[in-house]
Amino acid sequence: MGPKNPRKKKCDKSDHPELSKIENTEPTKDDNQDSSKIQNQEPSKNDNPFPQKPKIQLFEGDCMTLIDSLENNSLDCIITDPPYFTDKLDHKWNSEKIADDTKNSHIQHLPKGMKFDKKQVKDLQTFYKDLSAKLITKLKPGGYFLSFSSPRLYHAIAMGCDEAGFEVRDMMNWIYTQTMPKGMSISHLIDKNKDMTPEEKSHMKEEYKDHKTPMIRSCAEPICIAMKPIETSFLENEKKYKTGLLDFSQKVGEEADKVPINVMTTQYMDPIYDKHFFINKPSKDEKGDYNSHPTVKPIALMEHLVKLFTKPDAIVLDPFSGSGTTLVACKNTGRRAIGFEMNNEYYEICKKRLF
Repeated sequence: MGPKNPRKKKCDKSDHPELSKIENTEPTKDDNQDSSKIQNQEPSKNDNPFPQKPKIQLFEGDCMTLIDSLENNSLDCIITDPPYFTDKLDHKWNSEKIADDTKNSHIQHLPKGMKFDKKQVKDLQTFYKDLSAKLITKLKPGGYFLSFSSPRLYHAIAMGCDEAGFEVRDMMNWIYTQTMPKGMSISHLIDKNKDMTPEEKSHMKEEYKDHKTPMIRSCAEPICIAMKPIETSFLENEKKYKTGLLDFSQKVGEEADKVPINVMTTQYMDPIYDKHFFINKPSKDEKGDYNSHPTVKPIALMEHLVKLFTKPDAIVLDPFSGSGTTLVACKNTGRRAIGFEMNNEYYEICKKRLF
């Protein structure tokens, strides 16, 4: 998920002429070039934008504009962690204003984005319907659209996909334990109440000392699994587009001997969980000391999703690249990848991780 950079001018298709050249063709021997040598530079007017087509392409700009420049039916898969529209963290938020605004949380010391507003659900669903309507035309039939979400907003993302014509086929859950409780005590509200005596306040605080606001500690991140409808049958779709079927050779569990499951974890938790749901533990240095993005996903998790839902050399889009973990996973597993990122800070982090 990446915030908008207000200092960057609105992106126009002409800013990225190379997008119009993205094609789903068979790779050439030049595709095996060292990805570290690929530079994201503007082509000259007289040159073919990608005379040697790179596997990883990264663009700075608004995905709602850049998507239009992609060819129809050219993508094999889309995997992203979008803005959730919590509090002020929508598709137009920017990191500087959020960091400087001490009043955007109902309690100043709380993390940004915790304020509840029913309007955010409607705003997210509307935005995701518009986004999905653009993306579905760019995916091949049988191509998957994977969207990370939060438990209380998953339905908005799923309905946005459904309304745009996707089939919501499943939900996967990424399970973890390293989170903080978010429910708040009401003691401070009792203290501020002017209609109660000190004795009444003391009594009520004792009565409600174990009661908190309805924000249960979240240890699961749902992933909406949506698919562009196939044309006829899965067999014919595979013959024509190489999309639709999942690779069940991507085993999970501590011994890597279990078929893919819709529950995944990247940390050791419990013998039963580890046996069935464990994928791989992330390394301590994979994020990088320079990576300031607040929601970096484990590379192992993204590699598992990429390998499960796509085939080698497939084209994967991440319209909200953030710090680029989806693109790193594609690079590591031999897939092509296209990334869009609005925020210049995160765009530069992506480049550092990829190139």
